[in-house]
Amino acid sequence: MSPFNPARRSTRSGRITIALYRISQAIYYLFRDRGKTRRLSPAQIQALLFLRYVRPGVRTIGGLAERLGVSYATASDVVDALERKEMVTRSVVPEDLRTVMLTLSTAGEREVTLLDDILDEIELEIASLPDADQEALLRATRSIIRRLQERGYVKVYEMCWGCQFFQQNVHPDDPRGPHHCAYMDAPLAEPHTYLECPDHVPSEETEPGRG
Repeated sequence: MSPFNPARRSTRSGRITIALYRISQAIYYLFRDRGKTRRLSPAQIQALLFLRYVRPGVRTIGGLAERLGVSYATASDVVDALERKEMVTRSVVPEDLRTVMLTLSTAGEREVTLLDDILDEIELEIASLPDADQEALLRATRSIIRRLQERGYVKVYEMCWGCQFFQQNVHPDDPRGPHHCAYMDAPLAEPHTYLECPDHVPSEETEPGRG
């Protein structure tokens, strides 16, 4: 029975499912409402945020398509619109001319600063909950996301901190960065460790005190 069926809401899991759906509606509304103000579609807003906060090697049309859950052609259309607004530029990788890299322009960077607070209202509501409720909610939602990720329904992007591939301060004198990513087998500069990565695999250890 569908959770949209009122009869299903007699179960706790059904009521929670509907609650999560309503929260997703609120998130979409916030994106759409901000988009009206900034003259951007929700997809364009997501693209700008993606390009600002994802690690450099993923800033491609293919990477954007995966993040948005759309086709390559649809992602390219989103980029076309942002290019016309002079917020994004394209460039090809010399080693692979088929790969198109995306970069935020100065106007795009400026626009992102006006979008950063888009989910503040939801965060404030969560912050108003008792600490115990916040901890329970965090554990529950992480568990749900992990199971959905295993089924291929969601792609998780997280920072290096707390990833099993992250090696902290293994070559402190390397000018390319003091940390190391075992997945890419490459040094990591400190600023890049705070960017999102689609290859993140949670470490079994407790995550350090990183926000």
